[in-house]
Amino acid sequence: MPQHPVLTPDDTTGSTDTTGNTATTDSTGGPDAADTTVAADATGGAAPRHPLDNPARAALLGPHAHLAERHGDVLRYPADVSPFVALPDRPDRQTWRSVAALYGPGGVVAASGSPDTVPADWEILMQGPGVQLVDEGVRAVPDEEAVRLGPADVPEMLALVEHARPGPFLPRTIELGGYLGIRRGGALVAMAGERLRPPGWTEISAVCTAESHRGQGLGSRLVRAVAAGIRERGDTPFLHTSADNTTAIRLYESLGFRLRRHVTFLGLRVPGGEHGA
Repeated sequence: MPQHPVLTPDDTTGSTDTTGNTATTDSTGGPDAADTTVAADATGGAAPRHPLDNPARAALLGPHAHLAERHGDVLRYPADVSPFVALPDRPDRQTWRSVAALYGPGGVVAASGSPDTVPADWEILMQGPGVQLVDEGVRAVPDEEAVRLGPADVPEMLALVEHARPGPFLPRTIELGGYLGIRRGGALVAMAGERLRPPGWTEISAVCTAESHRGQGLGSRLVRAVAAGIRERGDTPFLHTSADNTTAIRLYESLGFRLRRHVTFLGLRVPGGEHGA
């Protein structure tokens, strides 16, 4: 079963997760809003006004299209990459049938948006307020101690995530983008990387630090280093975290991120399977 979205931060950053399909509106317009409109997809539906209004969908229709699995108007990542679903902006009954076909009876879906759009027979496993923050002056700099992580590091990455629980990280999540880590005594003690990639933007995610090394600013250093790599290729960093995690929000703001909008994170279970309808 895919890991549920987790709203537990590390000591310095507290990154959490969203699928990007929301019913909320942009509170500021966001930087470069005029030139980052996503083209309409093959379903013929209207495109989101801004890629960050529905970042998972924008990513799966854009830079992550090679990873997209599709049924009807719904897209998702492979089950061992991410549990996120990418819904159209106005899901209807057929949309939810497509979600069920993609995830199967009893499947766990990570989504975001209004719970009022979820069919009555679907179980809402988790519902929590979140925020989307965008780079507005982050001091993005490489870190001399940070090392690039690859497929051989995945077992250690999974162990660190299980310990620190920054949010969903699966065996192939590393395929979504670049990941950096800090090692002490040979052991991986902190990491951060890239996840959703709407055109022109890249999400910083999986920011976590081992408990034994918290309070040293490792997460902040990695956020800056990952942001530097994102900026180098011409994208703008953004991230999500729990709205209740005021410590993380203050830290992100001190690093140069600002609030773009509020979101609602949802963990859903498809009817059927061993859990019943």
